[in-house]
Amino acid sequence: MKIKSFLIAMLLLLCVAACRNVQAQAAQDTADDPNLETQLYLIVGTNQDVDDAKLPATLDNVVKQLRATLPFKNYRLAATLINRVKNQGRLSLSWIGGPLASPSGAATNVTPSFSQFNVREVKLIRNTENQPVVQMLGFNFGARIPIQTATGAVAANGALAPTVAYENTGVSTDISMRESDPVIVGTLNIGPSGDAIILVVAAKRTTK
Repeated sequence: MKIKSFLIAMLLLLCVAACRNVQAQAAQDTADDPNLETQLYLIVGTNQDVDDAKLPATLDNVVKQLRATLPFKNYRLAATLINRVKNQGRLSLSWIGGPLASPSGAATNVTPSFSQFNVREVKLIRNTENQPVVQMLGFNFGARIPIQTATGAVAANGALAPTVAYENTGVSTDISMRESDPVIVGTLNIGPSGDAIILVVAAKRTTK
């Protein structure tokens, strides 16, 4: 009976020690690296010819994966967004940019696109193997893409003014990833051009 009680007591002590070790490790992660740097890449997959299809070397593995799974001839980088957020903080961006689709799917090269990127919470956690993982809860990307719907009416200067409609596209999800490893979040079709936006995200700790 005494041996059994001793074993139970030892087991409880081991459980308490393990819990304290996990809590201490989590606290150390938060204290040492309170900030996270996030990178959002907007890649456009297209069957049109592009002037410069070279993408950053950090996306080499992503491009290999895309070429193996998606039937596009070329990929171009439409935007790179780098931001810093506090561990367990939130992130919200909105911006106006150039057309994301190729010219055949948009009215003109000056017709802008409107985009939003939001993450409800970005935090550093540990997976079941006790490896550091960055988790993004409430990841949301949305864009309003200009699509030419008709030839248009005659403008004041006598030129034809195209009729443009904006179509909404976007994705919402929860994701987690290893530090510094870019991952594909999703793909979005963007109009009759046949192009697609590929969302790629990465994150890492930073103390700078």
